[in-house]
Amino acid sequence: MNVAKTERLVLREINSAIDAEFIFALLNSPKFIKYIGDRKVRSVKEASAFIDEKYRQSYIDNGFGLYSVERRSDKIAVGICGLVKRDSLPGPDIGFAFLPEYERMGYGFESASAVLDHARDALGLHEVLAITTQDNVASGMLLEKLGFIDDGTLLNDIHEHLRVFRKDL
Repeated sequence: MNVAKTERLVLREINSAIDAEFIFALLNSPKFIKYIGDRKVRSVKEASAFIDEKYRQSYIDNGFGLYSVERRSDKIAVGICGLVKRDSLPGPDIGFAFLPEYERMGYGFESASAVLDHARDALGLHEVLAITTQDNVASGMLLEKLGFIDDGTLLNDIHEHLRVFRKDL
């Protein structure tokens, strides 16, 4: 199911039947592991199960989740972007990750802007949060470009201080 369209992109629900290889590659990319964490997905089969257990379950439980970011021109999945509900935060937060070969092409800003519009218009949210590791400068800059403000830090379950951002919609 498509969630949003932009000039260059389509955001759609992640589907294990068509996205397992892409998700396997993304979850095992160096920056994903460094900044988001090792999900210990070691095969395409495990990626398919991860999609069903995590991404698809979020659509059921929360009415939102992370979405595949696909180029309209060739239907290539370049990354993921969407909303996540974490027990450690008082509201949904935006998340995004892109395959290395598709970074620095404006897809992050374009897809995140569409997610924020969807959060406001379709989901009726008034605020969205975001978190990054302290050393993830690129994500922090993107969040600031999107209009998020720095809202302090949070200690996660592995005793790492994360930057917290907030945006009113």
